[in-house]
Amino acid sequence: MTYTFNTNKTIRLDLFLREELPAKIEAECSNSKIRRLIVASCVWVNGRQVLRPGFELRGKSTVKVEFDKEKFFYEKQPDDISFEVSDKDILFENEDLIFVNKPAFFPVEQTIVGNRDNLHDALVRYLWKRKPELRNPPYVGIMHRLDRETSGIILFTKNRAANKEVQAMFENHSFTKEYTCLVSSRKELKQGQKFTVEMYMGRISGKSQAGKWGPLEEKKGGQYSKTDFEVLKKLNYEGTEVYLLKANLYTGRTHQIRVHLAASEMPILGDVLYGGKKAQRIWLHSSRFAGMGIEIECPLQLF
Repeated sequence: MTYTFNTNKTIRLDLFLREELPAKIEAECSNSKIRRLIVASCVWVNGRQVLRPGFELRGKSTVKVEFDKEKFFYEKQPDDISFEVSDKDILFENEDLIFVNKPAFFPVEQTIVGNRDNLHDALVRYLWKRKPELRNPPYVGIMHRLDRETSGIILFTKNRAANKEVQAMFENHSFTKEYTCLVSSRKELKQGQKFTVEMYMGRISGKSQAGKWGPLEEKKGGQYSKTDFEVLKKLNYEGTEVYLLKANLYTGRTHQIRVHLAASEMPILGDVLYGGKKAQRIWLHSSRFAGMGIEIECPLQLF
């Protein structure tokens, strides 16, 4: 179903939908469900897909929501790992920021599927255990996301005052964010070889299907994306000849590295959605972050 709203309000997107959507669908919507609806790629503002619940509507705006109402209210139990944040998972922390080593098979936050444990909630629990005297759960702000099967460095804020600086860093691209991955390639690659992939990309799958992104013209809603790659070495892993690559992101589109490598005929090992060979997981890992005077490295553990 598609629902369209027109407004002149200046208001957060999630708050606006919390006010307007229940009457349209004739059902109650909790704050968590509204948030999950947005991060599940179901909401557009003035023709552009928005994934941030805190996105601010300003002036004349048209908000479109597309989702399957029956699936939205069905509470499925996904096959995620059980995980609790511990001291060893904290890569860096100060008064404002906390960097966590995310495991594979664990979502960053609640999705459209309810009752699902996630890294955000696990981090709240961890911080609260350190300060049990707090009457309310500590604040944890989600600044960016990693796919469920992607592991490695992820940043959260510990107070709202830090959000503005972090958001500005992402918007200005004044940081370095590197990933490592294992890929299969039809052509021989050389150690130290470098290449860049640039394209306009967007969602190419239907709304009732698993989300899949790919090349998409700008006039059809595609967004510019760019990634630099470097071949680190060749190795045999899980019985497959693969290459270990380093990826440096210039932009942060959904599934960007996965799409760029698939388009280059180098799908990531385990990434069946984009043509990769079946494996125990999608071998993509957030391995290095540098920005705001902070540098963190978290190597991918293969053996």
